[in-house]
Amino acid sequence: MLCVRVVLALVCLCAVLTGCAKPPQRLDQSATPNAQELAYAAKSGVTAPIAVANEPPKTVDRVRTASINDDAGFTARLRGGLAGRSLSIETQSDIKLAKGEVVITFDDGPRPGKTDKILQILDQYNAKATFLMLGQAAQKHPGLVREVAKRGHTVGLHTHSHGDLTKLNLVAALAEIERGRQPLVAALSPINKSPAPFFRFPYLAQTQKLRTAVNNAGLVIMDVQIDSKDYYQDGSQAVLDRTLKRLEAQGKGIVLFHDIHQRTVNMLPDFLAELKARGYKVVSLVPDRQLQLRSNTLLAQSN
Repeated sequence: MLCVRVVLALVCLCAVLTGCAKPPQRLDQSATPNAQELAYAAKSGVTAPIAVANEPPKTVDRVRTASINDDAGFTARLRGGLAGRSLSIETQSDIKLAKGEVVITFDDGPRPGKTDKILQILDQYNAKATFLMLGQAAQKHPGLVREVAKRGHTVGLHTHSHGDLTKLNLVAALAEIERGRQPLVAALSPINKSPAPFFRFPYLAQTQKLRTAVNNAGLVIMDVQIDSKDYYQDGSQAVLDRTLKRLEAQGKGIVLFHDIHQRTVNMLPDFLAELKARGYKVVSLVPDRQLQLRSNTLLAQSN
């Protein structure tokens, strides 16, 4: 009799010990796993601690990718920022980038539905850009001009109507630049800001006389080393591949995008993710306090 009791005791003990190796049992297989079950799964490394009867275990997705609508601070912490140094510019020669540094610029905006989404994406990666804006676009969307400046980006000039300045005489060309500047001044004055004296030629079309006149007027010309050609009628993947290829070939430079194309909006998150993965930093360009636009001599200096 004693032997029988000993055997029964050993059987019960084995059942208890082996039972600890199993996940908690569920009475209601359709309900959401409770905290105890999830804690057990995390501790034991089980990817599917709760298996519904007669169904194969499902893999738990442990990482949720953030979208551009997620909280910007959370996403920046999740992915890490791209913010590099802030470069104070007085003359064009001050734009000196080290290997692995890029300046991101956007032309032709602002445009609702595009520029605002680009601002969200840039915030997520803690990256600052320079927006070279058209006066006629600023007239239509002054609130969006202010939003760009409020987010810490630099607002610069790109003429009023995007005409080819090489087809105008110097006086008319400089007048077109000044005409484009005034709506930016009006848009930014309510928040006590003003556009930076940074300028880019429409179509990148210029002559040496034009460059000299623009420099004499106190403007810093924003040249381009990496043209994304996002104005081509191709997809966002083509824009991404082309831009990265040119950037890798040079290792640094000023990148040209346009904040008026949906393909650019679609491409930008992948572009910034690639910059982060490849170790690049985004440099912010700001005007030096000594750099002042000489509006009253804009035309006189062109002769």
